[in-house]
Amino acid sequence: MRFTVPRIVPALALVLVGTTFTVPAQASEKELSPGLLTAMSSAFGLTESQARLRLDKENRASQLAPRAEGEAGAALAGSWFDEATNRLVVAVTDQAAARKVEATGADAVVVSRSANSMAAHKNRLDALSATGSVPAAVAGWRPDPRTGTVVVNVEAGKQTAEVASFLEKARQYGAITVNTEGVQQPQTFAAGTVGGDPYYTGNVRCSIGFSVHGGYVTAGHCGGGGAAVYGWDRSFQGNFAGSSFPGNDYAWVRTGGGWWTVPVVLGWGTVPDALVRGSWEAPVGTSVCRSGSTTRWHCGVIQGRNETVNYAQGAVYQMVGTSVCAEGGDSGGSFITGDQAQGVTSGGYGNCSSGGRTWFQPINEILNVYGLRLHTA
Repeated sequence: MRFTVPRIVPALALVLVGTTFTVPAQASEKELSPGLLTAMSSAFGLTESQARLRLDKENRASQLAPRAEGEAGAALAGSWFDEATNRLVVAVTDQAAARKVEATGADAVVVSRSANSMAAHKNRLDALSATGSVPAAVAGWRPDPRTGTVVVNVEAGKQTAEVASFLEKARQYGAITVNTEGVQQPQTFAAGTVGGDPYYTGNVRCSIGFSVHGGYVTAGHCGGGGAAVYGWDRSFQGNFAGSSFPGNDYAWVRTGGGWWTVPVVLGWGTVPDALVRGSWEAPVGTSVCRSGSTTRWHCGVIQGRNETVNYAQGAVYQMVGTSVCAEGGDSGGSFITGDQAQGVTSGGYGNCSSGGRTWFQPINEILNVYGLRLHTA
């Protein structure tokens, strides 16, 4: 049997296996993937010592978040990583909850609206999307704990009567913030067949996300229904064993034909390949990097969670929005923070010349749905 080493095209993923968390390695220089500090320094304009501090603080915030949010209870409004202070901030609706949160070591702020209230508001808008009554110019929406509103993204210059009617319905459910800055219609990042790229199904090229035991995870819009998958060298790689799109945007491929899995994300020569050691969920405001077969390695920050993305094919829910760019063919690729998988690339708008915004499907949900186990170093 001929053994072929697959080129793993990363898609940042967040991994939760059942209810078991993989504890991330401490962010010491010895344990960091080679070149990570250099990549962080370049992406965020930091010195090496500043990059090391940020990675350490992000790691600590990711581990602290579940406990701090748990102490908030029903008063929880949300949480984020404050880039200015390098600390986890948890928003709550009363002072008693704030004191409990602060006792965990996180910062607390008191706001007017709980996460449950904003989620109920968002769910009502999701119900509208299911009826097909959302204008194409409405790119999506997400709860924002910092403002206590649901942010609705609308393409600039397209405030039609149809859009105005949708926004009025949205206001009836609760406070909204309309954002038009840089908003474009989101698209998935699959691409037609191009030679020399990581995997193909039919006439579509996409990127591998993260290795799991038995295969890898990727984007659902790239294929499904048992479709055969072929690797970068066009040899048989496996079949789609599960896929969901729209509503979700995730899939997993069961590998065969001599292909094996490894716990790394390609750095494409921009940075050394990154090791994957777990899947702690990074808070909003945390740095994140993406690897894909078209634009390769790019970094930015996590801007929002539980976002609804209104693609032409239908809405996708519970996505994570980022400031990272992507282009066609990057779909399915890895999103990673430090050595922690975050999710797989779904879609977005813009490009890596002028910039843009990209969403990823959280990896832990994928692992839970299909009963998969992340391959870690």
